[in-house]
Amino acid sequence: MQSTTTPINLLADRLDPYALRRDFPILGRQVNGCPLLYLDSAASAQKPAAVIEAMHRFYAEEYATVHRAIYALAAEATERYHAVRRKVQHFLGASSPEEIVFTRGTTDAINLVARSFGETFLQAGDAILIPETEHHSNFVPWQMLGQRRGVQVISVPVDEDGIVILAELEKRLSRRTKLLSLAHVSNFTGACQPLEEIIPMAHAYDCKVFVDAAQSAPHMPLDVEQMDADFLAFSGHKAFGPTGIGVLYGKYDVLAAMPPVQGGGDMIERVAWEYTSFQKPPLKFEAGTPMIAEVLGLGAALDYIEQLGRDRIAAWEAQLTRKALELLQTVPGMRIIGNASDRGPIISFVIDGCHPLDIGTLLDLKGIAVRTGHLCTQPGMQRFGLSSAVRISFAPYNTLEEIDLFIAALRDIQNQLYLG
Repeated sequence: MQSTTTPINLLADRLDPYALRRDFPILGRQVNGCPLLYLDSAASAQKPAAVIEAMHRFYAEEYATVHRAIYALAAEATERYHAVRRKVQHFLGASSPEEIVFTRGTTDAINLVARSFGETFLQAGDAILIPETEHHSNFVPWQMLGQRRGVQVISVPVDEDGIVILAELEKRLSRRTKLLSLAHVSNFTGACQPLEEIIPMAHAYDCKVFVDAAQSAPHMPLDVEQMDADFLAFSGHKAFGPTGIGVLYGKYDVLAAMPPVQGGGDMIERVAWEYTSFQKPPLKFEAGTPMIAEVLGLGAALDYIEQLGRDRIAAWEAQLTRKALELLQTVPGMRIIGNASDRGPIISFVIDGCHPLDIGTLLDLKGIAVRTGHLCTQPGMQRFGLSSAVRISFAPYNTLEEIDLFIAALRDIQNQLYLG
């Protein structure tokens, strides 16, 4: 199957979204008789043809399992599979591919660490710190661990912009604090946390730091060595890749000290009736036949992101976000949740007299896809006195014209709801 990916046009070192939109087949379709206007990339990004073709090619022309056979197809698949691990290593700035564990997604990565690191190194009376606006996936696994082990899960307050209040974080840190887990970029407020200040504060108390990079890895350069995070995770489907694949980065010495959480094929070194020994990281955490096609799709997605350039992605999305914020503030009754200056391409809002579900339903009738509801952050909603909101989020394929169309549709819907 010949690739249909078009060259990326750069204008004065700037992305041309109209050129790269041709790489995304779904963006040419209509919804409810209207051109699709997709503003929900924070939930899941659309897929370029290069990703779709890489997975199709594997199933149609290259399929074999990995690690288990010496014939040519299996050897080729194994090499491609491990080549993606090396791509992820470079994508994150990790020191070795052995620090990269393939998971089913960010949620799966957090649960892996909770089950392995948490069950091994945390005991009754220890504490885990979580900012109060975290995604449920970065809250519930720690809460479940706390219930099993008698570990305290303590919230860290955020300010009106959604930024962790450093003085409050300092108050909660102690020698019993074993882990701080937080999103780099909030899926709710879009706020980008100052990790360069937060991580050293935690490490001063020998507290490990888990960074949820689901909303940052596809949108901005990351360097885990410079960041000094102990763990970091992101999901393939938010990075233009397939669902069912994600990445857990962990410092090698930490991963080496952690036991596996699943047993089975491929994660073993030797099996006998008396004793089983396990592979070294990362394979000891990857039991069973892996998600081969999904890993190859992730590799194609990372290639695509690197082709665009994460600096260019960040600059274009910042321009989209600035314009959207400016225009949203002209809408009567508008309340934008959080206004951090350092933020990702995510905006959540409510409008007086208009229920978020009604707004989302009426936008869908115009072909506009947005997220509504509690955004998987019910404690965060409570922090801001809400039960639901509307969220828009951007990717490199969005245009300034789309923001104008969205604002016009929003104003029209607001008039409908007020008159109704």
